[in-house]
This record gives sequence, C-alpha cells and structure tokens, in this order.
Amino acid sequence: MWKGFVRDRASVFFTLFFPLFFIIIFGTVFTDQGASKGKVALLGDVSVIRQLPPDAKTALGETIEWKSGLSRDDALEQLRKDDLDGVLEQRGHQLLLKVSNGDQVGAATVQGVLSSVVQTTNVAVTGQQPRYSLQASSVQDESLKAIQYVTPGMIGYGIAVGATFGAATTLVEWRKRRVLRRLRLAPIPTSSVVTSRVAVSLAIALAQLAIFIGVAMLLGLRLTGAWYVAIPLTLTGTLAFLSVGLLCGSIAKTSEAAVGLANLITLPMAFLSGAFIPLEASPGWIQAISKVLPMGWLVEGLKDTMVRGEGPAAALVPMALTLAFAAVLTLVATRFFSWEDD
Repeated sequence: MWKGFVRDRASVFFTLFFPLFFIIIFGTVFTDQGASKGKVALLGDVSVIRQLPPDAKTALGETIEWKSGLSRDDALEQLRKDDLDGVLEQRGHQLLLKVSNGDQVGAATVQGVLSSVVQTTNVAVTGQQPRYSLQASSVQDESLKAIQYVTPGMIGYGIAVGATFGAATTLVEWRKRRVLRRLRLAPIPTSSVVTSRVAVSLAIALAQLAIFIGVAMLLGLRLTGAWYVAIPLTLTGTLAFLSVGLLCGSIAKTSEAAVGLANLITLPMAFLSGAFIPLEASPGWIQAISKVLPMGWLVEGLKDTMVRGEGPAAALVPMALTLAFAAVLTLVATRFFSWEDD
C-alpha cells in the first residue's frame, strides 16, 4: 500500500504539494496585511480635519487615507470609478461628503468614521466633558496574522484532497489492472487489505499535518490553545474523506471519471466550508450548508483548537460528526463496491 502511494506521482502531488502551494502563496501574500484604508479626497480647506489634535489625526490615518490637491472634477471622476471612497469639502460649519454606491462597505466605513469625528468635534466645541467613553481591545494576540486563518483551512483541504483522490484513483486503477482481484485471491484476509490501506492513509495525513504546520510556522503561524488536538481531528477527518474516495472509486469506471467526481465533491466543498475564504460575511444559506459538510466540521475544529485558543472540548463535536459521516458513507459505498470491472 505504501509503495503504491509513493509510486503514484499524481497522488503525491495532490496530497502534499498542491495544498502546500496554497499555504505558501496565501501566507506570503497576506502576511502583515492590515485592513484596507478608505480613500477620501479633500476639496479645499477642511478645517475640521486640519485642526484635529495630532493623536486624533494619527488614529484617523489608520482608517482613512487622505488625498489632496485634486480638482473637483478629477475627484468626482475617481469617485465614480471607485478609485476613491469619498470626496469631502467644508462649507462654513457644514461638511459635505459624497460617496459611491459601487463600494457600499467602503462608503459606509468612511461615513461612519467622519460622523464620529463631527460628533466628537461638536462635543469639544461646547466645552463639556464627555460622560461616556469607549475602550476597545482585541481578544486575540496582537501578532495575529492571516496565516493563522489560512493554515487550518488548507490543512482541512489537504486532508480532504489527499484521502479522497488517493482512495478513488487507487481503487479504480487497481481494479482496472486486476490488482484488487489478486489481493482478494491472496492468502491474506480481506480485513488486512482494508486495514493496511486505512493505516497508510492515516500515516500520510499525519505527515501532511506535520509538514503543513512546519511550513506555516516559518511564515508566522503561532499555535494556541489545545493545538495538539489537531492530531485526532486529522485522523477522523481522514476517515471521513476516505469514505468519500471509496464512494467515488466504487462508482467511477475510469481514473478520469474518478478524478472528476472527486473534484466535483471536494472543490465546491472547500469554498462552502470556509477552507479558502471566511464565511462570516457570506449569506445565511451558505453558512447553513457549511454546518452539514464534513470539511466544514474539520476546518472549524482546527481553527478553534489551533488559533482561537479553545480547549480540547471544542474538537469533540467535529470529531464525532466526521466519524459518523465516515461510517454512514462507507456503508453506502460498499453497496457500489466491486473487486473487478463488470
């Protein structure tokens, strides 16, 4: 079983190097990248902004990037093209802000920040001390980087791809070349064949986990909480996607069909499970789908225990769900399984 995996270059590539490529690319591109600033053009002298205290200007500069020296026509044209998030001018005691509907998130951010500036300035002009104040802090480590969120998703995707493609393509090729028939006729029990395949897949998954975490730590990953629970999560996730690969390999008659079916299952699942992109801002129906997908359970469990500081209890539900999924789908796959081509 181990020699069969090592000699299959396609399986090795999709199991190790393909997901690792995403970790390196995403971890490198998004490292130290903060939230994008809103771009606002100042027309003329906007004294409310110019007269802000230095500390207020510094804080405001972390959210808004000011553009000056533009004519009214140039500024409005850039605003229409969404190159700017707003155009601000002052007429007496009135601030006039123009925003674009092309980027409603950026427009709302700029409008909210400037509304806060106006309210704070009005309070300061009255000479009264504010009654209430807000002090905000983050629950995550200040050094939190994008690699913290990329790594669990790519580990989940790598486990899914490795187990699904490895099982599906191997099953089809070995059935086509009559290897399965020889194994069935060999003087060893069928349970030994199945156990050896599962054992090799679990060993490969643990190697994936070690390699992915090692590379991610070089890119800035910091493990928190019960990160060691990623090991049993990886094992249960591998069993779940081995059952997916078993089903694909049992249904497909050719390697091409097995690869296509595996792609049809794993790739959409990666997007719907939050492996590639966060789902917090996605529609409710997408978030609902992610809660019934095995990759969604796996990725969520890895995020909770590796980067969100949760304890081992956070992995219990994902592990139970992936094991139940593996058991049910394996029973379904055995109905379609055959040792030889029809």
